[in-house]
Amino acid sequence: MDLISFLPSFGNVAYALGAFVVALSIIVAVHEYGHYIVGRWSGIHAEVFSLGFGPVLYSRHDKRGTRWQIAALPLGGYVKFLGDADAASGKDGAALDSLDMEERRRSMHGAPLWARAATVAAGPVFNFILSLLVFAAILGFRGVASDPLTVDRLMPLPAGLQELRPGDEILAIAGSPTPELARMDGYIESLPVAPELDYRVRRGDEELTLRAPYPYPPLVAGVTPQSAAMAADIEAGDVILSIDGTPLASFEDLRQKVAQSDGAPLALTIWRPDPAGGGGTQHEVTLTPRRMDLPTQDGFETRWLIGITGGLFFEPAAETPGPLAALGYGAEQTYFIVKSSLSGLYHMAAGAISTCNLRGPIGIAETSGAAASQGWTSFIWFIAVLSTAVGLMNLFPIPVLDGGHLVFHAWEAVTGRPPSDGALRILMTIGLGLLGLLMVFALTNDLRCP
Repeated sequence: MDLISFLPSFGNVAYALGAFVVALSIIVAVHEYGHYIVGRWSGIHAEVFSLGFGPVLYSRHDKRGTRWQIAALPLGGYVKFLGDADAASGKDGAALDSLDMEERRRSMHGAPLWARAATVAAGPVFNFILSLLVFAAILGFRGVASDPLTVDRLMPLPAGLQELRPGDEILAIAGSPTPELARMDGYIESLPVAPELDYRVRRGDEELTLRAPYPYPPLVAGVTPQSAAMAADIEAGDVILSIDGTPLASFEDLRQKVAQSDGAPLALTIWRPDPAGGGGTQHEVTLTPRRMDLPTQDGFETRWLIGITGGLFFEPAAETPGPLAALGYGAEQTYFIVKSSLSGLYHMAAGAISTCNLRGPIGIAETSGAAASQGWTSFIWFIAVLSTAVGLMNLFPIPVLDGGHLVFHAWEAVTGRPPSDGALRILMTIGLGLLGLLMVFALTNDLRCP
């Protein structure tokens, strides 16, 4: 391979790594700041706040004596408190012995139990707060559809009958009155599937009956990172006209054809709108659906997917949700990710779903780059998802992780004394070994799984 042909591939790798470093740096900074600020509020002095490991590229001391630094390896970070021997908060016995009672109170190991536990728990909690706030902000930016159902913007579609206009209030579709948006579940699925339907609308002071496409046409509203659709260069806004020569009238037709493929390659005819608004062009792509394990209310289900989401052929008029509604949505999304992650780990351990669902740094970096390539909203959403995952992982009761330290604090709360230094050293070594095995397993999945 000559150098010129290698450059595009190298550029993609560099882009993915850059996106991964940005995403991880934001998440780590928020996590470590949680430890730092709650420790400071609790009277525990932070000696070092480091973003990254290894050689220090930049550092400065603040008025409280904390050194803030950026290190060369952007794969994590740490806060080193007074009395810590290392980034994992191991005890520095010699340093602690040299402190008087007042100074010892300002160390991690000499502070009251409540202060230590709060400081440790703050890192994951700040990750969850970041996720909640990002999800809430994105909902506020996008808005939520408002009653009554009204056309705000029409999506470009292939040539066909389209008589709706922005501002039309949709009263009924195919003779079925449109319900309030809160009761919309199942409504569109109950409509007859056809390329065009009758729409009764209110336009100004008039009520009109018009012809327009089926509400959920085979329109690509979004593309999942690292999916078959993304590999085939399918984009949001594309319309899938047919699969293996069979015309599609609805997104449900598309979903059923993919589900019935049993993983066989599919030939898709794609219509792509002209960005300048001058119609569109057709082209053919062939892709192979991928077997995916999807979370459900009762666990997981395995389906063949190409990695696209559908939507209405128009954007409904929206309103900005109130702060409580937006925060509630953010909390729901964060809880859903936590619940799905725990369920996924359980089902992988039980052998019910593939262990390929657990990916390592290569897979995460590839997903980072794919999310960033879809725009800032997709990338920020990905950061929020990854922040939840990082917060959850740090709560696992493994020595070295925050969850392991909280277990030690719980032991101290029950017995009245912390584990011995010897026991802590052994447990920390075991914890490091477990994390190493987990990283090797996840990295192996990155290399062997599709």
